[in-house]
Amino acid sequence: MNRIMVMGVSAGAGKSTFARKLGELLEINVYHLDTLYWKPNWIEASLEEFVANQEEIVTLNEWIIEGNYSHTYDIRVGRADTIIYIEPHLMICLFRVLKRRILNHGKTRPDMGEGCPEKLDFPFLTFICTTYFSRKKMMRTRLDTLRTEKNIVLLRNNKEMKQYLKGLKANISAEYRENV
Repeated sequence: MNRIMVMGVSAGAGKSTFARKLGELLEINVYHLDTLYWKPNWIEASLEEFVANQEEIVTLNEWIIEGNYSHTYDIRVGRADTIIYIEPHLMICLFRVLKRRILNHGKTRPDMGEGCPEKLDFPFLTFICTTYFSRKKMMRTRLDTLRTEKNIVLLRNNKEMKQYLKGLKANISAEYRENV
């Protein structure tokens, strides 16, 4: 498990936080797609630049790339050995997006492009609500086709996310004790 995609059903799924914790645990650099896509003042990167940045990252031996951005999915999935897909309930995603907006008012999150202070608007909430179920179905189909060639991990809630990280930590500790 050296080249890991962390994806989620929607904004607010917990991708960024999970990827950060996973990166700390595995001592692997985490790359947030939002930091590659968004330039200051919420200006979008060109598709060429966005693609080039991802193509450079996936040539590395170890990486965790967090984010969805389905139009560049193939760049990441081709090199990934593990895909972790986070799929909490829609209401959890909406709650987290609202909480994130309140907690980060006027600030730029570390997993967001520089100069992009936290914002929330009705079209974004509408996007989450209107795409949640179709994205869920699409991702389940995508992941089913990859099960024989990739390590697929589906996490549906906080409990499963915490248990997964706890299990990894236990495995890492056991491997360390065996090698000492």
